[in-house]
Amino acid sequence: MNQIRYLARAAAIASIYAAVTYLLKPISYGPIQVRVSEALTILPMLESSAIPGLFVGCLLANILGGLGPWDIYGGSLITLVAAYMTGKMKNPLLGAVPPVVLNAFGVSYYLSFLYDMPYWITVLYIGIGEFVAVAGLGIPLYYFIKRTGLAGLFEK
Repeated sequence: MNQIRYLARAAAIASIYAAVTYLLKPISYGPIQVRVSEALTILPMLESSAIPGLFVGCLLANILGGLGPWDIYGGSLITLVAAYMTGKMKNPLLGAVPPVVLNAFGVSYYLSFLYDMPYWITVLYIGIGEFVAVAGLGIPLYYFIKRTGLAGLFEK
């Protein structure tokens, strides 16, 4: 039963991530982006099933995004590593660091040549967008879940 609940939570997180990313497609892809679904990257601090959920959600979103193998595999693996690292953090301020830093430097690596843009400019754009999503939306989401008692829905 616990495995079924774990998979159901992971699937729900994956579905939300992919749907939000795709529904907000104009601002979710490319070298200048604010991927609102990245607010969910703080969830591994509350729920371990968020780690595979974020990976699968990002994989689906990147397949739908149309940027090809670099984004599908590279971006999804960066999300997986960031989610794992976030799950090890002690507070949401530290939890925001892995997705912001790994996406800023990792995703920018391939986006800079896919869009023929200077790497450091791309790092800046992706980093700012990621900071807005994770720190600006994700940290308040974390505190909302904790304050409203919704954290009881999650098992870590």
